[in-house]
Amino acid sequence: MTSRSESLESKILLYYQFTPIADPQAVMLWQKALCESLGLKGRILISKHGINGTVGGTVAACKQYRKRTREYDGFHSMSFKWSNGGADDFPRLSVKVRDEIVAFNAADELKVDENGVIGGGVHLKPEEVNKLVEERGDDVVFFDGRNAMEAEIGKFKNAVVPDVETTHDFIKEIESGKYDWMKDKPVISYCTGGIRCEILSSLMKNRGFNEVYQVDGGIVRYGEKYGNKGLWEGSLYVFDERMHMEFGQDNDPNFVQLGHCIHCGVGNNKFNNCINEDTCRRQVLICDDCYANPRTAHCGREDCQEVAEAIAQKEEAEKAEAQKQGA
Repeated sequence: MTSRSESLESKILLYYQFTPIADPQAVMLWQKALCESLGLKGRILISKHGINGTVGGTVAACKQYRKRTREYDGFHSMSFKWSNGGADDFPRLSVKVRDEIVAFNAADELKVDENGVIGGGVHLKPEEVNKLVEERGDDVVFFDGRNAMEAEIGKFKNAVVPDVETTHDFIKEIESGKYDWMKDKPVISYCTGGIRCEILSSLMKNRGFNEVYQVDGGIVRYGEKYGNKGLWEGSLYVFDERMHMEFGQDNDPNFVQLGHCIHCGVGNNKFNNCINEDTCRRQVLICDDCYANPRTAHCGREDCQEVAEAIAQKEEAEKAEAQKQGA
């Protein structure tokens, strides 16, 4: 029976499962109808390798979704993570079939069976991550499996952050030779919820990285376990309207502020779009005060600075004209 609080309170579910799917199109249609019937919004990707989703709605709807999704043969053991938020954190419901549920451009290289990714890294629970670091010390390398932008506001201590803008860049990056020094070291790959590292760890092992691990459940599960008292520093970038989340309580003295406004340097975890909407799609760390001023609402690129200046001058001219007419 659904309680009144479950009918009113909202949450977000994050989940993925690597398992062979013979008919992704049929699974897509089923998932879309299920979410619509429950009033859920979010984003779900389905491929021959499995499913990857984030949906928000009432607690009651999320519980029903979890129960009914697990009825599918390959999803019986799927783990769901709960997060604060709800349907309003997503603009719409999107359920699509893709070649990959995470776009590494490795659809043909990735192999899965009913147990998940074949040949991936060893899963470490949060406490096992800390234990490995205690036992192996500075030999352990944390390797960020996210886009470099995400690491600007939070990462594991002393982590290696690859120079990548999207997951498409990872194969070229790890084949560049820049990280060959890590090939005989214990490498702990990590990402938001664990899914990117399921694939990345297998790609790394295929390219000669001998001892590869991954954080089971990703940063989310590690942060839930240790808050700001473990090896994680800063905030976590999330892909909904919140843009970031923190572990622990507000004003936690153990919190490490990594993100700063690119213009004034004030501590800031919020990414904003560059004002040059026509030719620049970069999201950059700009505080609210600087973003309110057109002259400092740009990413720093020269052409974007010129666009910002032109917009500022136009606004100033329009304001002056309005004052002149009102005089």
